[in-house]
Amino acid sequence: QVQLVESGGGLVQPGGSLRLSCAASRTMFSINDMGWYRQAPGKERELVATITRNGGTNYADSVKGRFTISRDNARNTLYLQMNSLKPEDTAVYYCYALYRTATYWGQGTQVTVSS
Repeated sequence: QVQLVESGGGLVQPGGSLRLSCAASRTMFSINDMGWYRQAPGKERELVATITRNGGTNYADSVKGRFTISRDNARNTLYLQMNSLKPEDTAVYYCYALYRTATYWGQGTQVTVSS
């Protein structure tokens, strides 16, 4: 099993930045794909970004050029650097990890972009 704990969410003004972290309970050298989803009120959960064990990345078109996903396998932590934030980025952000044949989720962290 893998437990995931997100942190770093909060309230930020449009144009601002936040960095989300996701701490894993086991060594990430053994975890394959990881990533971030988000869910806004009244909307379906959508993929934000993914990263493979070897560092290959993929982004939703809506965040390309603004968000950067990274992972530090030695620290067992996944990151999402979010710049140039917009009100439409407001959502609960969830990290996930694909370990063996199962997908594990964190509890989510709220990001609110508002003036």
